[in-house]
Amino acid sequence: MKNFGLKKRFVLPGDVLTTAPLRLERNVVLEGKKIISTTIGLSSVFNDSVKVIPLTGIYIPRIDDLVVGIIKTISGNSWFADINSCYQGMLLGQDVFGRGSYPTLNDMKERLDKSDLIFAKIVNYDRTREPLISINGQNLGKIDDGELIKISPAKVPRLIGKHGSMIQSIEESTGASITIGQNGWVVVSCEKTNGLLKAIMAIRMVEEQAHVVDLTDKVKKMLQSNGVE
Repeated sequence: MKNFGLKKRFVLPGDVLTTAPLRLERNVVLEGKKIISTTIGLSSVFNDSVKVIPLTGIYIPRIDDLVVGIIKTISGNSWFADINSCYQGMLLGQDVFGRGSYPTLNDMKERLDKSDLIFAKIVNYDRTREPLISINGQNLGKIDDGELIKISPAKVPRLIGKHGSMIQSIEESTGASITIGQNGWVVVSCEKTNGLLKAIMAIRMVEEQAHVVDLTDKVKKMLQSNGVE
């Protein structure tokens, strides 16, 4: 048997992993000569076997999504940010400094350094390279302060609520400012410690009880019963 060894890559259900005659392990099926993934995860092809390692709670980038990211590295004229995905978001220097600019490393660090939080938009993504992100736009850019809360990306629509009803209710009741990324990362800032803690409590309640009917009303009652109005 030929010795196969391919780099792990992010795959979705239905993706063709290989046509090589390999032994099937977890989360793959054979259709004709094609070995296909049955789940979201990382493909692993090594020696004579193939499998997909499933991923839970991982964000799948989509163009125009708004995400919260953490700057991890600076390379060349780009920043790379953790966006709770299999890939890091790539922010080009020209997005910040303008076209034709050649910023130094110190210039880039002055604008955005490692561990800085950003609110960005996915502007390009095709699963063959890191998603391209931008901080040009209203309310986008560096997030100067706040507590980072991580929830499942699948729970984000519930946290926002119909027409923004849930998040508006939490902000109005606590005095907090809440930035929600569709990647499941949420930044909460509030001048009053009590308001900050209550907002975080409400977010956790939404995450844990996303399936509950009339959840917005239940969250309101919880906040009021805890002395936050």
